[in-house]
Amino acid sequence: MSIDLRRLELRDLAAIEEIERASYPTPWSRSMFASELAKPSSLSLGAFERKTGDLLGYLVISRYVDAWHVMNVAVAGDQRRRGIASELLVALFERTREDGRRGYTLEVRVSNSGAITLYERLGFERRGVRRGYYTDNREDALIMWRDPEVRDGVAR
Repeated sequence: MSIDLRRLELRDLAAIEEIERASYPTPWSRSMFASELAKPSSLSLGAFERKTGDLLGYLVISRYVDAWHVMNVAVAGDQRRRGIASELLVALFERTREDGRRGYTLEVRVSNSGAITLYERLGFERRGVRRGYYTDNREDALIMWRDPEVRDGVAR
């Protein structure tokens, strides 16, 4: 399967919303996505099927003082386990590489072993727990960090 990665746009909101609702028990609203797409401090990427143009997955990340916060990652149910989330995250690392003093952080459900394995494979480490973080069932969130790349003694 060949995919194209590009920044998400307002015209993608319906497709984003469809994947989001199927992926999470407490999905983001359309207005939350629209707000993130408009923020200069956010980066939102989508993975699109090259032939059809269908949205297969997306990620939303916000820039903070010391870190990029991965806010949302989702892949359409029938497209999971095909490397789409990995491609999105690798593209994110490439696009933010010049901003090397910032690391990356995210929260993930402690029960989501597949996502945890993916994040660890991409260099994230477990750094803590947020107790009762998820509002739907009070499940804990694992806090994960990926430090900036260090080359020649300089964080990049």
